[in-house]
Amino acid sequence: MTRFLVPLVIFIVMVAFLAVGLGLNPREVPSPLINKPAPAFQLPQLHQPDKTFSQQDMKGKVWLLNVWASWCVSCRQEHPVLMDLAKSNVVPIYGLNYKDPREDAIAWLKQLGDPYVLSIADRDGRVGIDFGVYGVPETFVIDKEGAIRYKQIGPVTPEALRDKILPLVKALQS
Repeated sequence: MTRFLVPLVIFIVMVAFLAVGLGLNPREVPSPLINKPAPAFQLPQLHQPDKTFSQQDMKGKVWLLNVWASWCVSCRQEHPVLMDLAKSNVVPIYGLNYKDPREDAIAWLKQLGDPYVLSIADRDGRVGIDFGVYGVPETFVIDKEGAIRYKQIGPVTPEALRDKILPLVKALQS
């Protein structure tokens, strides 16, 4: 009898762990980079590849870094929200174009509009990896000292903007 009881108990424990894991929201995974300096980078600008941009260029400013790609369906979903945010001039939005051919990215912005002050090209995805990106879109709020203060996993929604991102941006700007 004990011979069957031990495997049964192990199976029940494994099913319990699986059930708990499946019930978790992957969008609530905390980033280990929160309240730490943003990773150092220097990448070519999407529209002017002969010019570069780095996180150092933004010292002293609160800004958003939005990781996006032309092949990303969810990026298309969040794009109108970013366009509205850009029109409000509350916070500058910089784009990190992730693993995307330059021509495709530029065509996508021409078609849908460009909410970014500028976009940089992360063709091989190394900077995205440094930021802990495991899917696009992702958006980071970066403070005046260059520290990541918030990470939005998935599309920026009007609710996320209203409830989390904009209140944080306003607090960091004062």
